[in-house]
Amino acid sequence: MALAFCGDEGNSTAYNVDHGVLNNGCFVDALNVVPHVFLLFITFPILFIGWGSQSSKVHIHHSTWLHFPGHNLRWILTFILLFVLVCEIAEGIVSDGVSESRHLHLYMPAGMAFLAAITSVVYYHNIETSNFPKLLIALLFYWTLAFITKTIKFVKFCDNGVGFSQLRFCLTGLLVVLYGMLLAVEINVIRVRRYVFFKSPKEVKPPEDLQDLGVRFLQPFVNLLSKGTYWWMNTFIKTAHKKPIDLKTIGKLPIAMRALTNYIRLNEAFEAQKNKRSPSPQGSRSIWRALCCAFGRPLLLSSTFRILADLLGFAGPLCISGIVHNVGKGNNTIRPQTKILGVFFISSQEFLSNAYVLAVLLFFALLLQRTFLQASYYVAIETGINLRGAIQTKIYNKIMQLSTSNMSMGEMTAGQICNLVAIDTNQLMWFFFLCPNLWAMPVQIIVGVLLLYYLLGISALIGAAVIIVLAPVQYFVATKLSQAQRSTLEYSNERLKKTNEMLRGIKLLKLYAWEHIFHSSVEETRQKEMTSLKSFALYTSISIVNRKRPAREDWNNYSSHTRRPINITEADDFCVKITNGFFTWTPEGPPALSNIDIRIPQGQLTMIVGQVGCGKSSLLLAILGEMQKISGNIFWSSCTSDSETGEDLGTPGLFVYSRKRGSVAYASQKPWLLNATVEENITFESSFNKQRYKAVIDACSLQPDIDILPHGDQTQIGERVSKQLWASIFDDPFSALDIHLSDHLMQEGILKMLREDKRTVVLVTHKLQYLPHADWIIAMKDGNIQREGTLKDIQKSETELFEHWKTLMNRQDQELEKETIIESKTVLERTNLRRTMYSREALLKDDEEDEEEVTESDDEDNLSSVLHQRAKMPWRACGKYLSAAGILLLPLLILSQLLKHTVMVAIDYWLARWTSEAISEKTDLELKNCSQCEIFNHSPYSKMFSILCCLGIVLCLVTSIAVEWTGLKVTKKLHSSLLNKIILAPMRFFETTPLGSILNRFSADCNTIDQHIPATLECLSRSTLLCVSALAVISYVTPMFLIALVPLAIMCYFIQKYFRVASRDLQQLDDSTQLPLLSHFSETVEGLTTIRAFRYEAKFRQKLLEYTDSNNIASLFLTAANRWLEVRMEYIGACVVLIAAVTSITSCLYRKLSSGLVGLGLTYALMVSNYLNWMVRNLADMEIQLGAVKRIHGLLKTEAENYEGLLSSSQIPQNWPDRGEIQIQNLSVRYDSNLKPVLKHVNAHISPGQKIGICGRTGSGKSSFSLAFFRMVDTFEGRIIIDGIDIAKLPLQTLRSRLSIILQDPILFSGTIRFNLDPEKKCTDSMLWEALEIAQLKHVVKALPGGLDAIVTEGGENFSQGQRQLFCLARAFVRKTSIFIMDEATASIDMATENILQKVVMTAFADRTVVTIAHRVHTILNADLVIVMKRGVILEYDKPEVLLEREDSVFASFVQADK
Repeated sequence: MALAFCGDEGNSTAYNVDHGVLNNGCFVDALNVVPHVFLLFITFPILFIGWGSQSSKVHIHHSTWLHFPGHNLRWILTFILLFVLVCEIAEGIVSDGVSESRHLHLYMPAGMAFLAAITSVVYYHNIETSNFPKLLIALLFYWTLAFITKTIKFVKFCDNGVGFSQLRFCLTGLLVVLYGMLLAVEINVIRVRRYVFFKSPKEVKPPEDLQDLGVRFLQPFVNLLSKGTYWWMNTFIKTAHKKPIDLKTIGKLPIAMRALTNYIRLNEAFEAQKNKRSPSPQGSRSIWRALCCAFGRPLLLSSTFRILADLLGFAGPLCISGIVHNVGKGNNTIRPQTKILGVFFISSQEFLSNAYVLAVLLFFALLLQRTFLQASYYVAIETGINLRGAIQTKIYNKIMQLSTSNMSMGEMTAGQICNLVAIDTNQLMWFFFLCPNLWAMPVQIIVGVLLLYYLLGISALIGAAVIIVLAPVQYFVATKLSQAQRSTLEYSNERLKKTNEMLRGIKLLKLYAWEHIFHSSVEETRQKEMTSLKSFALYTSISIVNRKRPAREDWNNYSSHTRRPINITEADDFCVKITNGFFTWTPEGPPALSNIDIRIPQGQLTMIVGQVGCGKSSLLLAILGEMQKISGNIFWSSCTSDSETGEDLGTPGLFVYSRKRGSVAYASQKPWLLNATVEENITFESSFNKQRYKAVIDACSLQPDIDILPHGDQTQIGERVSKQLWASIFDDPFSALDIHLSDHLMQEGILKMLREDKRTVVLVTHKLQYLPHADWIIAMKDGNIQREGTLKDIQKSETELFEHWKTLMNRQDQELEKETIIESKTVLERTNLRRTMYSREALLKDDEEDEEEVTESDDEDNLSSVLHQRAKMPWRACGKYLSAAGILLLPLLILSQLLKHTVMVAIDYWLARWTSEAISEKTDLELKNCSQCEIFNHSPYSKMFSILCCLGIVLCLVTSIAVEWTGLKVTKKLHSSLLNKIILAPMRFFETTPLGSILNRFSADCNTIDQHIPATLECLSRSTLLCVSALAVISYVTPMFLIALVPLAIMCYFIQKYFRVASRDLQQLDDSTQLPLLSHFSETVEGLTTIRAFRYEAKFRQKLLEYTDSNNIASLFLTAANRWLEVRMEYIGACVVLIAAVTSITSCLYRKLSSGLVGLGLTYALMVSNYLNWMVRNLADMEIQLGAVKRIHGLLKTEAENYEGLLSSSQIPQNWPDRGEIQIQNLSVRYDSNLKPVLKHVNAHISPGQKIGICGRTGSGKSSFSLAFFRMVDTFEGRIIIDGIDIAKLPLQTLRSRLSIILQDPILFSGTIRFNLDPEKKCTDSMLWEALEIAQLKHVVKALPGGLDAIVTEGGENFSQGQRQLFCLARAFVRKTSIFIMDEATASIDMATENILQKVVMTAFADRTVVTIAHRVHTILNADLVIVMKRGVILEYDKPEVLLEREDSVFASFVQADK
């Protein structure tokens, strides 16, 4: 066929210029080419030069600074322009198809315009990012020329009678409007910024974010095309494949997305709600209003995108319907009747009756629909993440204002707060993500039903009726799912609480042989959780069948409360003064402290003494404002300098102060360390002073410990690694230290360092030998002040009390001899500490590394091999998971999946065949014009269709149940195996493995295996099989499609390969940045008193903001990476649809393919993008989730203790040991086979009923001695014989259950007092009361509501440290075994109570063997025998009186030092 610009028909009017040149259509079209050619010639050289200079750009803001007015409008207009030009090209081709020769002028100008439009936006982008506005003049001329030429064409159409019925007229009119608007945008840029024709352009500075090279999250700053396609992520994804992603890689958050910015926005919304309504609006409604006010606008934008996407989603079925209809008629376009200016014009109806046109429109509709959908998802998640950051900051602000009673009385636990932060804020975030569905889904349903009614008639209403009827069923199932999920969560929390307590008290459980009790308790809760999970699985299966100012100032304003100063007329000779003070923990509770009238002298040492539970710690907390004041006043003088103050954020209205209290250094009784370096823990946010830092370390004897840590004082610690640090207010700091360390800390730290600095020091202590050093003493009793004054004052006025103290001190009224000889820990114990630290580091690393990962080597190829491992799928872990399902479930799972998808394809194929036959029969009848012909019989088709549908429903149910049951079986097996392994693991394992690491296996990893892996596995197998079946159906319908499939498959492979690596890194980063955030919350809760005492609230808030922003930036990058993948997969899916449509139409027209199969192929093609997306996403999710399986399998390799013994239960006497005789023969023990011995060749004989005292400096092997009796350490030489039986031959359970021990650290479990004393339920009430009486606790328990059944909160927080220790003593007394070991058990008890206990032990246990390991050597002066240990060997072994008489006796020197 002839090809010419104006056509070459013989009598063509195309070249006729009789009525003027402008009345010739071909000339007008040629004239329209001129602006486009002009732009292409002008801009191409500039673009190449521009791109060349791009490579020299260094600063981020150069390539992303979009600052011209009307930027977004220009991009939107350009996209619309491109679409209209594509329509113009298509219209030209279709209308020219009926001509005898080709008229290039109908579509070539549009093609040139399309190229020019793309060039214009690229050119504009380079001008804007390079900030070279003078070059805008080229675009100004182009838009002007294009507007003029297109207007001429439009006017000529009007002159020649072309109207709205012709599509070309409408398209030309649209182009005139678009070119006019783009010209207006260009003029506006030049006018506003005074560019091009103006001498002095307006200066504009880039935003602060873009000047900061640390900001790498560029989504808010890039152009619309990059925003919609996440093009800016390409470099990031590629970099991730070469180098692992870390916090440095992802950089900082833009200012608008930071937690502080969003917190201020949320707070403003809350304030607005308060001003609108009541002074203090309560309830969730006002919170929702505030949230909607603060974050509603982006949510509205997301919903708009979603509704647009849903409406565009209907274009797919409509286009497929049109294609099937048109190809059924042979794609015969109605021949256009209108011929003007020598060419044919067609209407829009004629245009849309072309199948190829519909295929192209379907392609564009899919691109647009998928872009809008992903934009909706991104905006919703981004809003949710911003909201989460604001809520977390709000919660933290509230925590800072919580009263201590909220925590100690169990109203709010650290676990609850962590759940609030980790789970609830995330749930709120995901609610915002799903919010657009609430109004988008009704729109979908309504439009869908209307569309079906238009296509199918009354049948659509029947389908809608079925949906309405099934709605209650769906609601019922959803309700049950929600209930099952809620109960699962409750049981899971209960199980974790029990597991946490079990792990924290594991040493006690092993020593008391109580593992089985706590194991059974956890298993019982797990069974309830499994029952709930089964319900959840069942309803899930059913549901599957049913479904188809400056910011910083604002922050300070919000978070600070000023207190009203009170004028004080008294002299400022005190630091703190309380007058007539009554204090309580709870508003309705009785006063814990009464009639408090004290003063603490300024610049002096004040000591507070008294028995256990008398209120010493409470008095300190009352001074610091941590207790609720019923009456009285607290006055602070100016002794606390404001230079050290942080923000004052105590609860308003509770306290009255003379002045705003400054920073007070406070050391709580319970050790509290930050999850930070040793140096950061010691300096504690203060400015670093090297000289003072060294002096503090020396005073605390910390240097030897620091020397052996892996990285010195830069080692990260999160558990109890260091000793007591210095402060100004001390709450019993000596309880955990031996006499030498206590002495050194007292002499060098408190008396020398702090006192000489004229610091005001308040010291709570039970060590009465230090009283002569006190400038001021406060004696307490039963929550009251018994006496205050100097030691001489008390000696004169309270002679009885003074004599009592003298007796307890076991000394005359003389100065304490200064014992300065300090022997630090032995090399052996320090080596153990070093090994512990290194083991922890190694284990933490093991958690993060893959099992298959190659070992570290110095090879140059090491990095590439590691990167290769990162790109691999963890198939081995997947195999372990599936193999745990068993030999029966696995084949059922695979077979049911294959059968289900085969039936699904068969249903669709049968429907297509049925449709084709019916249409063919109808067409034949119309052609024959036969009224008497036999009507098509639908019966066999409908029967077969019904059978296939029923079979499909059954197989869906079977598949879903198989997947859920597999998940349940695996999770049950793995949890049970893990619990058994952990509970039986040796003590060394718990000493070298961080508690958090083990707990994470039971919490996060078990939760992943319980709920996430089964769902992901089902989704992955479904999406994979659907994708394969869809591609198979398309290939069957049009084999030509396979040729195009190859490049698309290669693209998919590389996209998923790059995405999986980046996604895994980002997911791990998201998880790892959440841990410091949660740790910071729990640290804050535990150290709230200390933080508020130091006035460090502002510093800790700043830390929170940093942690929150780190977590949020990781989440945002992960979201952007997911959108990056989905957009690309959706676009590939759109390409699949386009190729499938074109090949199907061509096959139908030239190979007589049935229209039903064309419809089937296109329907499947339409779903490919979704399946591709889900397949890759689920693959990435599965890869991350299988990490949980790997980590649990790693712990399952832990070797258990040998619980079996050589002797059977019948060979062991029922009452063994009945006498308590102990023979130690050549005993050598170690903590691990690769460590040096801690006891070396120890020999001793302990007669029945003897009282033995063991003493020695820290690290001498005292505690190891006691642990050897319980086989808690490795006995590699020698033996221990108790009552004639070698303990190595006994089963561990039997041995440990027949001995009793009290540890230094008091451990109580949540529950009742009865449970804590006798969890085995073997004792009567009278036996329990007897034990409590011995432990001096009977009066305390009797006063509690419930008595023995009174509640003990988590960790025994509702009792003082000393009371907890006494409960532990009572627990041991209950057992009434013949051998009783006390391992520094009275360290936290005052000396008076300790003396009473020692007497009770000596009398009540006169017939029992008692082994006492002592810090305070005076406690063992009445022992029958004393063993002095040094470096794992017995140094002295004799009666105490004999050892005291010897001049060179080490024991005698200990006694002298303890005076």
